[in-house]
This record gives sequence, structure tokens and C-alpha cells, in this order.
Amino acid sequence: MKGFGFREREEAPDNPKPPSSSASSWSTLFSSALSIFDPYIHSQSSPRHRHNAWASAVKRIVGGGPMRRIHERFVLGSARTGVSNSTSDIWLLGVRYNVSSDDEVLGLASFEQDFSSRVIMTYRKGFDVIGDSSYTTDVNWGCMLRSSQMLVAQALVFHRLGRSWRKPPGKLPSQEYIEILQLFGDSEASAFSIHNLILSGKIYGLAAGSWVGPYAMCRSWEILVRSKREGVDNCSESQLPMAIYVVSGDEDGERGGAPVLCIEDAKKRCYEFSQGQSDWTPILLLVPLVLGLENVNPRYIPSLCAIFSFPQSLGMLGGKPGASTYMIGIQDQEVFYLDPHEVQPAVTIDSDNLEADTSSYHCSVIRHIPLESLDPSLALGFYCRDKGDFEDFCSRASKLAEESSGAPLFTVADTRSSRKNSNDAASVATSHVDPDEPDLSLDPAEGEDDWQLL
Repeated sequence: MKGFGFREREEAPDNPKPPSSSASSWSTLFSSALSIFDPYIHSQSSPRHRHNAWASAVKRIVGGGPMRRIHERFVLGSARTGVSNSTSDIWLLGVRYNVSSDDEVLGLASFEQDFSSRVIMTYRKGFDVIGDSSYTTDVNWGCMLRSSQMLVAQALVFHRLGRSWRKPPGKLPSQEYIEILQLFGDSEASAFSIHNLILSGKIYGLAAGSWVGPYAMCRSWEILVRSKREGVDNCSESQLPMAIYVVSGDEDGERGGAPVLCIEDAKKRCYEFSQGQSDWTPILLLVPLVLGLENVNPRYIPSLCAIFSFPQSLGMLGGKPGASTYMIGIQDQEVFYLDPHEVQPAVTIDSDNLEADTSSYHCSVIRHIPLESLDPSLALGFYCRDKGDFEDFCSRASKLAEESSGAPLFTVADTRSSRKNSNDAASVATSHVDPDEPDLSLDPAEGEDDWQLL
């Protein structure tokens, strides 16, 4: 049998060949992962004790380094870290870096500092129980929730601290930065915790211990943000001080074509967020997409590369089935990402404690993966600070759609009527979904893409 099987031990040949480096690395990997079972294999204790010991061993394997390396090798593919030898520019959330130069402002060192300043959210263990479940960890199922937390945290950093903000080395963080991290703590007391995300996303199938796709994740954020805004008189005091707009297909169930960003709808979201006090506010745009069947259709790759150059870019959520990541940059067709699969103890961030240890919210290991290998279910994020910024975004998005050779990621329309015409035209050229798949607009939970156990 081919695949991941075991064969009986054979007699060693007289002149054994030295193992290849690849074989040796695999041997070391599995030996380190499986050696943890040795004490229990040879245990002479009771069957019940051995059962508990095996369970303990499995938990240690799942949360340990060997399993992470297996995860990286099998799910995300061969681990790629650092920056390649390519002389091509890197785009990181709207900023271009010429890594082949010694430019102190936009060279390789500046890129590395920018990358390590982005907020990372990872698996945690030992936090408060989630709702009425027994879960005190999100290991092996919470990667999409963590990826989405990273995207929203980046939006808050851009809004409150600016795109040029960098984590100050050797200095105490600012009050604003600590307040942002506190919102993502692992308890119901923190506004944007996975506890509250799961509660808000029940209608879309979110539950502790289950997996969720980008579409349901975006809709869950929409519900959570609206619930947190209730009872707040001043929008500037809102925990997410910006409107949120999930850009998707027609709500009347019509199929085909790219999602349409309706300027009329965006303006309505801003007006509602300001409670009628302003025609425009900062706005967070989330665009869930399905760009193929097994992998991203190559027709969409040029446009996906281009969105990282938008000044409003917050990157995208996605990765592989069972391994969501937060992707923030591009070089050639290699996408740089922050990986939520590191297991860390839960921490409590007090907004008044400027000396809090925030090291677990940043990572200096630069990882990348080929864009063409991604699962086609993903979501884009954009932050527009004001009306002028939104108009600039719409101009860039419209131009990108025009240059997409009939395969736009999404289109832009002024009103609902023009939105329908735009969607009809786009559906003739391309379709983002398999026509045999169920319509998500009919039931928010039905037909959601699967994100499986690691």
C-alpha cells in the first residue's frame, strides 16, 4: 500500500546505504513525534491508566513542536521562511519595499521591522471556558477565528496609530496599543474575543470546537460589531470606531459573477454607524470570495497580487483547508503570512498596565507560500479612513476590475440598480462559484466551505 503506512522491519543489508538528508529529516521528525508514546507502550499499569496516559500523550503531541512541523509539511506544504533571493519588490499592506537595495527607509531591514510589528493572534490554552462548552483552548480548530482577529486588529492599529506605526524596541508600548490588544483577550470581558465571536456567529454555524470558513467569519464579525455598538451614544467611543460592510453577492439569491461593492450601501453603513450624525465615517470592508474549486483559479492571481499594493489593504484570510492564515504581503507570487498555529498560554492584558508582556503578539519569523496553492475560499480586507480614502479605493478597485481580463475579484457600482447591471455583466464573463454548490444567500450556514481538522 502506498501512502502513510508502515512495513515490517527487514534485515539490514551487508552494505547499507547512508540515508538521504530528506529521509533523515523525516525520520527525525517522526521519531520526535512518536517517541512520546514510549513510556506508555511499555507501561505495566492498569488498562485504564494506560488509556489516560495515551490521551495525555496525544494532547502533548497535538500541542507540541513535532505536530506543528508535521502540520507545516503536510497542510501548508514545505516550510518556507525568510526572504527569497528574488530582487523583486515586496508589497506589505500597501507599502512597497525594495529588498535588493540598502535603503534605510524602504529596504530589507525596514520590511522585516514592518512585518514583525504586525499583530499576531495564535492558538491559546488555559483561558476561560467558552460559553456552555468545556473548551479552554482553541488548539486545532480556532485558526480562522485567530486569522480574522489579526485582520481586525490591523485595522485598529491603522486607525488609532497609523500605518507608519512600528513596535518600539526596548520601550514601553503606548496606551493606545495596549487598549487594542485588550479588546482581543480570551474572555467574554474582551469585546472581540473568540468567546464573543462564537456567540455572535451561532447563526452561521460557529461553535467551540468546530471549523468555519471565510464567509461565515466575515458575517460573524458584522453581527458582533453591531451588537457592541448598541447603547453607545458617540460612534468615536465605539470599540470598533468604524462602520463595517461585508461585500457579497445579491441578497435576492441570484447567482454568478463577482461580488459588487455598492457605494450606496457603504454610505448607508456609515450613516447608520454615526447614528445619523454624519454621511461618512471610517469603514472596514470585508470581501469573502470563492475563486475556484480545488485551488485558486490562475486567472485571479494577478488581481490578488495587486490588492496588496492598495494603501487601504488589510491583506486576506485563507490558506489551506484546516490551516487558515493571515496573509499580509506579496513578492512575485509568494504570499507572506502570519501563522496562528503556534500554541501559547493565555495571557491577560490590562489596558492600564503599560508594562504588560506583549511579546506573544508579534513574530519575527517570515513565512511565505505560493499563491497558486491556496484554497479558493478566502476573504479580503480593506480599511478606508475617510470619504476621500474610500473614493481612492473605489477608483483603484474599478481599474483593477477593468484590467482583469474578465475575471474581477469584485466590482464597484454606485447604486443598487447599477449593481445589478454590473453583476449581470460580470456573470457572463466569469463565475466565482460552482453552479452545483448550494446558494449561501438562501441559508447563511448551508453550503459553507469546510475547514477541517489539522
